[in-house]
Amino acid sequence: MTLDTLDLNLALLNLCVSIDVTVIHESSDCQKELKVPMTNIIPASVYQRRDGLTAEQFYVQYQHSIDNPDVFWGKQANLLDFSQSWQQVYTGDFSLGSSQWFVGGTLNTCYNCIDRHLPKHGNALALIWQGEQESLVKRYTYRQLHEQICRLANVLTTYGICAGDRVGIYLPMIPEAVIAMLACARLGAVHCVVFAGFSAESLANRFNDISCRLVITAEQSIRAGKTLLLKQQVDIALTQCALVKTVLVVSAGQNSDWVDGRDIDYQQAVDQASTDYPCVMMSAEAPLFILHTSGSTGIPKGVVHRTAGYLLYSALTFKVLFDYQPGDVFWSTADIGWITGHSYSIYGPLANGATVLLFEGLPTYPDASRCWQIIDQHHVAIFYTAPTLLRSLMREGDGYLVNSSRASLRVLGTVGEPINPSVWQWYFEKIGQSRCPIVDTWWQTETGGVLIAPIVGITPLQPGAASQPFWGIAPALMDDQLQVLTGVASGNLVIQQPWPGLMQSIYGDHQRFLTQYMARFPGNYLTGDGAKRDEIGTYWLMGRLDDVVNCSGHRIGTAEVESALIAQGDIAEAAVVGFPHAIKGEGIYAFVTPKSGVLPSMALKQALIRQVASIIGPIAKPDVIQFTENLPKTRSGKIMRRLLKQIAAGSDDFGDTSTLTDPAVLTQLLRQREIED
Repeated sequence: MTLDTLDLNLALLNLCVSIDVTVIHESSDCQKELKVPMTNIIPASVYQRRDGLTAEQFYVQYQHSIDNPDVFWGKQANLLDFSQSWQQVYTGDFSLGSSQWFVGGTLNTCYNCIDRHLPKHGNALALIWQGEQESLVKRYTYRQLHEQICRLANVLTTYGICAGDRVGIYLPMIPEAVIAMLACARLGAVHCVVFAGFSAESLANRFNDISCRLVITAEQSIRAGKTLLLKQQVDIALTQCALVKTVLVVSAGQNSDWVDGRDIDYQQAVDQASTDYPCVMMSAEAPLFILHTSGSTGIPKGVVHRTAGYLLYSALTFKVLFDYQPGDVFWSTADIGWITGHSYSIYGPLANGATVLLFEGLPTYPDASRCWQIIDQHHVAIFYTAPTLLRSLMREGDGYLVNSSRASLRVLGTVGEPINPSVWQWYFEKIGQSRCPIVDTWWQTETGGVLIAPIVGITPLQPGAASQPFWGIAPALMDDQLQVLTGVASGNLVIQQPWPGLMQSIYGDHQRFLTQYMARFPGNYLTGDGAKRDEIGTYWLMGRLDDVVNCSGHRIGTAEVESALIAQGDIAEAAVVGFPHAIKGEGIYAFVTPKSGVLPSMALKQALIRQVASIIGPIAKPDVIQFTENLPKTRSGKIMRRLLKQIAAGSDDFGDTSTLTDPAVLTQLLRQREIED
């Protein structure tokens, strides 16, 4: 974005119109018309920022951050407390994947998240834990959290953990998970949180990848009234992990197998430990954590995030994007096993002295009113969740909203995937009662924090749009011939200059980092996503590049087709993948879940096909529509499109399905496909 774009954005602040924009894909091969829906634009004035930041100030600061990044980030670094000041903001060669931030500086992440708040805000609420049962609630002030973190840091030191060591964390959404992460940060150990739904094999792969020495786990987790035996998975995994010598176990009074000399009762250990542990000051470039994310090859990548740059970026984006103010209760429904849980349930909020809500349970259990009851009960001001959850709640109907006021809500947010415009409208009108702006965020595990999102009270809200880049983020669209596309265009989304939140490396394989992210478009970070940019500079995400169907030479984003299917009105959820087609090369295969009370029929299929043709064009009409009650999802709610591609191709070679909530869904989908054939 440039200052020319600023004029357009300022002009749109009070705009509320319904128009269509035709996007031309500029490439050397052909030009493809793609419609970008810009319906029902909500003016920025629907929300008045409480921090006083104006649109003009935001965009002037944005241009400053692009033109003078060292000066800009040097000033923003005042958001953190350094024990030793840095000498240089940035050094490195972005084209070679080399970067260092705040060179020469030292600090401690736990100090910045906890200790520095104690003198004035020690009794302020830091963490609210809500268990699956309504009566299960725990509250921690910053002082109480500090005490528990120090106790655990002492325990970890007793068992030989020191700065630089890797600690595995396999815990449900309980307070001990937050305490464990911050205790590691306090003594300079590198934590590696593994989502508490992964299998023993996945655990072993991750623990071995990082040469883990100690694991923190729990005997069990409760989800939807069902008991999940976490330590049992750890026990199986550790038969393949020779380096792990100690396991701290949060007990639930169960009679799980106990390995003498290895397994330690977490509570007994911390109860006997000192409540004092000095923060170990770390280099600004020291690794803070490793978090594994899926790779295109199926081999997980251990994404490494550095201390100062990551903490600054997560703290700044949290503060500005959500217009956080003291006293706000922030609730992200993301599990701490994912980057959203790291950046926006722990590090970003706590660095700002915020109050975080942590929920252990399913947001739809015992029924679809659970989220709204929790919001009322704990006076949540900012609610951040995934479109997948919103679709499932929308499917259940609005009857589950009547017994909640949601009056405490001020800002809404979405994360994880592009949100369908119709779901966006429901979220805005029904949940936020047309008064709460939606921060529809786009970012990745690798980026550390949000890169593109609407800025509440500053940018107009366009349902389904990723919107505008954050400070310091220089996005561009490039074609496959490495040409930068200007104006209205669609192509490969890249970031053209470094920012502090970007991953440091892939653990143990820096060459893989260079090859995957920096090599294809030299001098740019390749996001792996396709995007469009409309006439006012708004970005629209098309989904992963491997989620683009090349149908008869036309690149069609699966997210775009999914939005069109849901916009028809009878569909609660849709997942679109490509499949081998004798004539087109790739055909479009749509798995759709009708809303409650809507019966699958040939008439509905035809209506859906017409809808897609109307919104996108005849080239995007699905070749196959398969109705289904359920889609294969992880426990975090992510649809496993890799598995849907296998089903669409008629293959049952699914590989590892241990992360699925219900693996039986695959058999049902494959059987239904065979029947329809």
